[in-house]
Amino acid sequence: MSDETTTRQAAPETSAAEAASRPEGAAVPRPAAEREAGGLAERAVLRTEGLRVLYGGVPAVRDVTIEIQRNRITALIGPSGCGKSTLLRCFNRMNDLIPSAAVEGSVLYHGADLYGPKVDPVEVRKRIGMVFQKPNPFPKSIYDNVAFGPRVLGMKVNMDEVVERSLRQAALWDEVKDRLKENAYGMSGGQQQRLCIARALATNPDVILMDEPCSALDPISTNRIEDLMFELRDEYSIVIVTHNMQQAARVSDMTAFLTVEVDEHDHRTGKVVEYDETQRIFSTPKDERTEAYVTGRFG
Repeated sequence: MSDETTTRQAAPETSAAEAASRPEGAAVPRPAAEREAGGLAERAVLRTEGLRVLYGGVPAVRDVTIEIQRNRITALIGPSGCGKSTLLRCFNRMNDLIPSAAVEGSVLYHGADLYGPKVDPVEVRKRIGMVFQKPNPFPKSIYDNVAFGPRVLGMKVNMDEVVERSLRQAALWDEVKDRLKENAYGMSGGQQQRLCIARALATNPDVILMDEPCSALDPISTNRIEDLMFELRDEYSIVIVTHNMQQAARVSDMTAFLTVEVDEHDHRTGKVVEYDETQRIFSTPKDERTEAYVTGRFG
């Protein structure tokens, strides 16, 4: 990569038909689990270098250089407006859908730049799935919700097997196996969120991004989602945005703390203050700003 800062405006969305016509995996490297590097799988699945995100030319996040490790749960924490969700969306190019957004620096997936000119954003989102804050099932049957991604991508699979596998992985199969043709809107909130997780798993991703996945759920449903994260960690790398400090401490292996800096023009910009193993972040943080946040003195 050159010394010059690389700026990329939001790229046009690739159609589903175009994505389906391309060879599977085009321009996106295979997951490390499928490759060998000196006999050992690579540890870092995602890495940012000097990442900066701007909306309308105004920086929202700047100078982010972190590594997301394989088969670990990474939590992004910090006060409102610090850019946690903006950073999360960089990992699967969801910011491309915002016309005013631009990205500088690089986001590397197994060493390949996700924002490179030959990379298909649809293929990126197949490999790096997203679960949003509010459960957002489609107005379709439970079965069709899970089958949606593989169908749109034109995946050559046994759909019944994919649906069952995905629902089992999302700890939902036993609850819905007898009503797969029923509308997903008839499910409880917690079930809908697990359905959304199953929908993300159906495309066989490498990484799962979760943007406050439990904020709209009751404690029992939250506990189920957290238990599910632990089970999925054996097969997937997970990045979660959360405002819940207890949740971050419970479920994550690594934690990045972001804060907000305000300039003389009252522009608010998010920046990573500290990134370390979760136990250290919550017990012996290196930065006093991190300690003040995790102990509840600000934020």
